[in-house]
Amino acid sequence: MGGNLSAVLGVVSLVSALAAALYAVGRLRARRGIATATQRATYEVLHTAGLAAEPLRAGLSEAGAAKAVRHLRALVGAPGLALTDRERLLALDGRGTHHGEQLLAAARRAVVAGRSTVLGEPELWCDRVDCPVRGAVVAPLTGADGRVAGALVAIADGPPAPGLVQATLETAHWAGNQLALAELDSSRERLARAEIRALRAQISPHFIYNALTAIGSFVRTDPERARELILEFAEFTRYSFRAHGEFTTLAEELRSIDRYLTIERARFGDRLQVRLQIAPEVLPVTLPFLCLQPLVENAVRHGLSRKPGTGMVSIEARDAGAECHITVEDDGVGMDPTTLTAGIAELARSAGDPGEDSGQHVGLSNVDERLRSVFGDGFGLVVETGLGSGTKVSMRVPKFHPGVRAGS
Repeated sequence: MGGNLSAVLGVVSLVSALAAALYAVGRLRARRGIATATQRATYEVLHTAGLAAEPLRAGLSEAGAAKAVRHLRALVGAPGLALTDRERLLALDGRGTHHGEQLLAAARRAVVAGRSTVLGEPELWCDRVDCPVRGAVVAPLTGADGRVAGALVAIADGPPAPGLVQATLETAHWAGNQLALAELDSSRERLARAEIRALRAQISPHFIYNALTAIGSFVRTDPERARELILEFAEFTRYSFRAHGEFTTLAEELRSIDRYLTIERARFGDRLQVRLQIAPEVLPVTLPFLCLQPLVENAVRHGLSRKPGTGMVSIEARDAGAECHITVEDDGVGMDPTTLTAGIAELARSAGDPGEDSGQHVGLSNVDERLRSVFGDGFGLVVETGLGSGTKVSMRVPKFHPGVRAGS
């Protein structure tokens, strides 16, 4: 009875395995456009490459190598595959674990020389009679600026065939490109942080002195008002100089702008009027940190402070389907559009080194570049201005964008 039961269970297992295999094949064939063996092979290669690319785009680390090495081995078609940086064996998948030290030594030599190499049994000798490792192909991983970041080592169970050598070299070249893209992403993040620091530096000398002067004027005449302004100033600087997060919400940015305008109204009195028109549904929209506040500061500092009499700053944020449309407008002195264009172009040629009176150009150019780098070239600033006609700056922000979230 026990033998019959085992046989039945074996048949059931076989049928289940065949059903699963047929289901998988059926799903693959059902994919639109995948009809021939060539198309299926192309799909498999691209799908596997995509799985390997994601961890590599985070840089060459132990965690990323552990996730990528299995997919890279599938691309190469080797019995075993290892990934190293310049000094360490980061991950090894498949055969050859006990050859780790030999593979790492060969990888270090390839990294220093910047050239691929083929290993045979003399370099990979061991005293295990059942060892299947008979050769390996070592290819350097070249990242940005031609710098070798590490090596890819494909293990063979015989003398490495020309096909394995070529597959290893091509896969290493592709992986090196992913690492170069990772370095580019990292440099973009560093640039974004540097641009935020530049905006903070712009705020510091121009606003802080005037704010403290305005607060000082109320210390004796209205101590309670001075106390309130000090608290507003403290919250404003806390937000502006916070140490984390490249993104914020529109609500947080507007809250900081309100503190800024409270302090400026203490300085300008009734000369500064503010009008807000904000749709509640766009308050959670995520946008780059300090991309709206500099526009409001420019409107006050460059538009209204030079205008005699009363001036108005209008801030509008409205729902536009998949986007949020934001405008900052003032009825100040404005400027010649050609002068503005020439000033921004000169700032770009001087690699961001502003002249004595180019703070407006710095703020606009910085915000414009950051919006384009995050959302794409179609999301830069639109500036409308003219002498004596005030200035209107508009931006479009997607409500949802991959990789963009407040606090990140």
